[in-house]
Amino acid sequence: MKVVIRYPKRHEVEVAGRRRLQDVLKELNLNPETVIVVQGKTLLTRDTMLGEEDTIEVLSAISGGA
Repeated sequence: MKVVIRYPKRHEVEVAGRRRLQDVLKELNLNPETVIVVQGKTLLTRDTMLGEEDTIEVLSAISGGA
């Protein structure tokens, strides 16, 4: 699958095989507490099963405020 990581700068990685999102994040050393993952306009949960044909985007979940 293609994983587009949008922080700190945009880059793409390929991950082989069918697996749960939580396993993809672990393999890429991404903390699931600090990111959100979308596929198109759909927010994914850690239990979402992904296949090799999928493309997902990983975004920073950290926000600021006053």
